[in-house]
Amino acid sequence: MMEHRILDSVHAPEDVRRLPEGDLPILAGEIREKLIETVSQTGGHLASNLGVVELTIALHRVFRSPRDKIVWDVGHQTYVHKLLTGRGERFDTLRAEGGISGFSRPDESEHDMFYSGHSSTSVSAALGIAYANKIKGSKDYTVAVLGDGAFTGGMVYEALNNAGRSGTRLIVILNNNEMSISRNVGAMARYLARILSRPSYSRLKSRTERFLNRLPLVGKPLADGLSFTKSHIKNFIYSSTMFEQFGFRYMGPVDGHDIGVLCDALEGAKELNRPVLLHIRTVKGKGYDYAEKEPTLYHGISKFDVDSGEPIMSGDNYSKHFGEFLTGMAEKDKRICAVTAAMSVGTGLQPFQEKFPTRFFDVGIAEEHAVTFCSGLAKAGMLPVFAVYSSFLQRAYDQIVHDGALQGLKTVVAIDRAGFVGDDGETHQGILDVPFLNTVPGVTVYSPASYAELRGAFVKAFYHDDGMVFVRYPRGAQEPLPEDYVYSEADSEVYGDADAQVCVVTYGRVFAYACRARERMNRKIKIVKLNKIKPVDPEAVAAAAACSRVFFFEESERSGGVGEIFSLLLEERGYRGDYVLTAVPDEFVAQASPAAQLHKYRLDADGVETVITERLQDET
Repeated sequence: MMEHRILDSVHAPEDVRRLPEGDLPILAGEIREKLIETVSQTGGHLASNLGVVELTIALHRVFRSPRDKIVWDVGHQTYVHKLLTGRGERFDTLRAEGGISGFSRPDESEHDMFYSGHSSTSVSAALGIAYANKIKGSKDYTVAVLGDGAFTGGMVYEALNNAGRSGTRLIVILNNNEMSISRNVGAMARYLARILSRPSYSRLKSRTERFLNRLPLVGKPLADGLSFTKSHIKNFIYSSTMFEQFGFRYMGPVDGHDIGVLCDALEGAKELNRPVLLHIRTVKGKGYDYAEKEPTLYHGISKFDVDSGEPIMSGDNYSKHFGEFLTGMAEKDKRICAVTAAMSVGTGLQPFQEKFPTRFFDVGIAEEHAVTFCSGLAKAGMLPVFAVYSSFLQRAYDQIVHDGALQGLKTVVAIDRAGFVGDDGETHQGILDVPFLNTVPGVTVYSPASYAELRGAFVKAFYHDDGMVFVRYPRGAQEPLPEDYVYSEADSEVYGDADAQVCVVTYGRVFAYACRARERMNRKIKIVKLNKIKPVDPEAVAAAAACSRVFFFEESERSGGVGEIFSLLLEERGYRGDYVLTAVPDEFVAQASPAAQLHKYRLDADGVETVITERLQDET
C-alpha cells in the first residue's frame, strides 16, 4: 500500500495552498487511493467523490475557507473536502457511530457550512450568505457546488432566478457528470449535453467580447448606441446560455480533472465580482475502473472488495420484493404506472423500467412534481405508484395535501427506507413520515412486517382503498416472524395470549422484536399488531383497552405518531389502566447501524423486554 506522504501533511486548506503545483496531481492520486481503501471498509458514496477530487483541491487552493464559504449540494460529495480540512486522521470512522458524517455537518467542522443530505439546496443557502456579506460590506466569496443532477430539482431555478442580478460575489459551480444517482433525465440534461458538445463556445465568446470591449465610446449618445450594438452583435454571433439570461456570467465548460485549468477558471471567476456560473465537466467514479463503468452501483455502495469490485454485503430486501411484485401486477393491470425521483435502482424499480418503459417515469430529483404528476395520471384513469425514500417524501408535503389528498384521486406511494436507516445519519432517517401523514385528512397508511404483508398492503391499496394510500417499509430484509404467526390480511391482529392483562401494541418490523421479547419473558403477553396505522382500527383499540397495562412501541417520532393517537383513542374509551409509549423523542437520530439505533431507543427485543420488565417491577 502506497504511503500517503503528501496527504498526511495536509491538515487544513492552507496546507493545500502551500504545496508546489507539481505535487497536486500526486495528492489527487493519494486521495483517490484513500477514498477507495476507506469506502471499501465503511461503505458510502464512492463514485461522486472520486469525481470531485481535482475540483476540491482547486477550491481549497483558490479560496480561503472558512472565510470564503463553500456550500456543497448533497453533502455526500464532501469526502475529499473532509480529508483536506483536518479530518484525515478520523477518516476511517466515516459513517460509523460516533465517527465523521458521510455528509457535510457544521457541528463537525467550521469548513462545513450547512447540513446537506438532500439535493438542490446549495444555491439558495449560498445566496443567503452572499447577500449577508454584501450587506456587511464583506469582500469574501461564496461558492455553491452542485451537480447537474441537482438541476432536475425546481429549487435550483428559484434560487438562480433570485441570484443572477443580486450583485453578490456568488460563484455557482455546475459539476456536470451526466449523472445524479442514475443517469440524468429530461430537457436540462439534453441542454447541458449540447453545451458540452460545443467546446468552441467559450473561446469564441471570449474573443468576441475582447474585440467588442476595445471599441471606443465617444460621448453618451454614441456610447449608448454602441452598447446597444454590442449586445446585438453578441447575440448574433453566439446565443447566450440560459444562465446568462438569469443574470449570471457563464464560464466554461472546462475540464474538471485539470487542477491548473480549474484554478485559473476560479481565479477568473473571482475577478468578475458578480454572480458567475462555472460549468465543469467530470467523470463520476474517476480513477477506479469499476466505478467509472458502473457509477450508479458505486454511487452509494456497501463494503466491497477493492480488487474485484464485488460488494461484500448483499441479499434480500424489501425494495427488491416491491419492484418484483409491482412488475408482476403491472402485467395484469395495464393502468399501473411507476414513478421515481431519480431513484430507480434504490427503490427496486429497474425490472419495471425494463419491462414497461412506456409506463415508467423518472422525473429527476423532483419529489414535489412527482406527487402532482401522479395526481394527473390518476385523473386520466391510470393507477400511479410513486416509489420514494421516506426522508425525501418530506419535500412533497404540500403536494400530498393540496394535489393529492384534497383531490381524492387514487395515488399509491411506496415509502422505502421508513424508520431507522443507519449510517446515512440525521438527514436520511425515515421517522417523520408517520407524524406528517397523520395530519393529512383522508389518507390511508399501511406498515407491513413481512414481504407477504407488503404484497397484501399493495393489493388493498390498488383495489380496496380510496384516495391516497401509503405503504411504508424499512430498509433491508424482513425480520423473522414466529412460526405460528399467520397474516390474516385484517387491519389489525392479536397475537399471543388473548386473555393477558399485559398488552404490547406495535407495527412494522418492531412487531418481530416484540414477539422475540415475549418468547423470552416468563409471563402472558398479548401483542396487538397494527397493519393499517392510519386510520387506527377500532378493534385494535378495543383489544388493548381490555388489558390493565398497555405498552406501545413505535419506530417513529413520538410527537404526532400513532402511539399518541392510540393513547387518545384509549382515553376516549374511558381507559384507566397503565399506558407506556416508547418512541423516538424530540430529536434527530444520529448515524449508527439500524441495530444500534433500535437498541438505543429501546425498540429491539432487548428494549421491549427491558421497558416492560422495569415498568412492572416499579409497580410491585
